[in-house]
Amino acid sequence: MDDDELIAAMAGGDDTALRDLFSRHAPWLAARLGRMLAADAVEDVLQETFLGVWKGARSYRPDRGRPDGAGAGGWLWGIARRQAALWARRNRPPNLLPPHPQADQHERALTRIELDAAVAGLDEPDRELWRLLYEEDRSVAEVAQTMGIPEGTVKSRAFRARRFLRTALGGPS
Repeated sequence: MDDDELIAAMAGGDDTALRDLFSRHAPWLAARLGRMLAADAVEDVLQETFLGVWKGARSYRPDRGRPDGAGAGGWLWGIARRQAALWARRNRPPNLLPPHPQADQHERALTRIELDAAVAGLDEPDRELWRLLYEEDRSVAEVAQTMGIPEGTVKSRAFRARRFLRTALGGPS
């Protein structure tokens, strides 16, 4: 029997057809799954694949395959791929819980204290520029007008201030 006939027999409840299809296709399916999954997962996914084949045999349409009618391999691989994705989703490590809200507030407070200390290390004009630009959220044009300097100077001083603060806070320079 060819693959299409075996699948039709399975749809009619013939479990020997499933065994024959398994012996014919399990080796290459296992090899392809082995490129996607850990070795210990391949057997589980292969079993789930053929369970899906058994359950879905009635929905198989040989004419949906390649023009020569050899669509069973593609159909089997589609089921195996979906089963591999399901297995990977079910077995991925659990997400870590978010930090405790109080710990997050404490971290933000420390970060703000560290930032304030670093900003204090800027010279007076750059501290003023920092306050206007980043704490009061003013535009470059507004800061330039307030400080009486060109917009290009605001941008270059802001760049130097950020670089100084990044270094002071232990980030990459």
